Amino acid sequence: MEELHKVVDQIKFRLWEISDDLFEHPELGDKEYRSMGVLVDFLKEHRFEVETGLVNRETSFKAVFDSGQSGPTVAFMAEYDALPGVGHGCGHNMIATMGTGAGVALSKVLDQIGGKVVVFGTPAEETNGAKVPMAESGLFDDMDVAMMVHPGDVSTESGESLAMDAIQFAYFGKTSHAAAAPEEGINALDSVIQLFNGINALRQHVKSDVRMHGVIKEGGVAANVVPDKAVAQFYVRAKDRSYLNKVVAQVKEIAQGAAAMTGAKLEISNYELSYDDMRTNKILSDQFTKNLYQAGETKVLPQKISYGSIDMGNVSQVCPAIHPYIGFDKPGLVPHTTEFANETVTENGHNVIARGALALALTGADIIQQPDLLKSIKAGFDNQHK
Repeated sequence: MEELHKVVDQIKFRLWEISDDLFEHPELGDKEYRSMGVLVDFLKEHRFEVETGLVNRETSFKAVFDSGQSGPTVAFMAEYDALPGVGHGCGHNMIATMGTGAGVALSKVLDQIGGKVVVFGTPAEETNGAKVPMAESGLFDDMDVAMMVHPGDVSTESGESLAMDAIQFAYFGKTSHAAAAPEEGINALDSVIQLFNGINALRQHVKSDVRMHGVIKEGGVAANVVPDKAVAQFYVRAKDRSYLNKVVAQVKEIAQGAAAMTGAKLEISNYELSYDDMRTNKILSDQFTKNLYQAGETKVLPQKISYGSIDMGNVSQVCPAIHPYIGFDKPGLVPHTTEFANETVTENGHNVIARGALALALTGADIIQQPDLLKSIKAGFDNQHK
């Protein structure tokens, strides 16, 4: 749609300013007050109706532009939380700008094609992703499609991610003098050590896609005092939610056994929200890839194997969704680094923003204008979730 090319060309300088502003003022998850304000102000300037503070997350928002005509509803995601120490080393300043830019661009043609566009502001993807309670509360149930694009070293099709549970194991024992009266103590740290040993033994009996990695958050205060409290936190991941649930049940049994071995008491909790596996809608992904080429991309690689976890996975469980990567054309550039963050505010990074926003907007227009395409997308979604 030629008009969308013109619109993105007109707003791209503002998009670059917004992305650079977020880069200069990085905010951690659920603290993105300034970032949210910048994005919301931009959307309101373009006549979006905005609601903030969704699902008890103060820095979340939902921005709606309704043509008043019948037609599909297209959703774009904006992430804008930064990382401690490296700022926007995951490029969320770009994600936010591409998502809001696509929403604004698409809104300019809705009077011609109908439908509705929604931009969701989704805080804390890096830690406690707001898309999880958003999905649980039904915010995406009325979306015909949901899309976002993530910066990367190279461009790749939307693929998979692992389902993930973040589990805390807190053991409680009894202090005593470790030399004079060790028999009077119950060593909570010994339980944590046995927990690690048990999980390490489990690794050889799970599928190859499973990832289990943890740290000891608390382990005692002095070598001559029997630790009465020890805490470990683990991420447990697997390719799909059903198998992850099985593995997590095994891990919890190991944890109970570790408590029984020492006599400690155990409390198990989730210290972050659980992420479901990403289920890319292949037809929607192919359409986006086609439009990414139209927006000026020269090479899009097949979906890559990912062992990470994203809260977009929870969105993909309730509506057709994609999470592709748009590249800086710098193979090997590692995310979560200052080098990656700095690339987002270069001329190259700015051009990536324009391409990503345009490709998203073009795909949204296709969804609205091509009923057969949307029908195929929804059929694919239904087949994935039988």
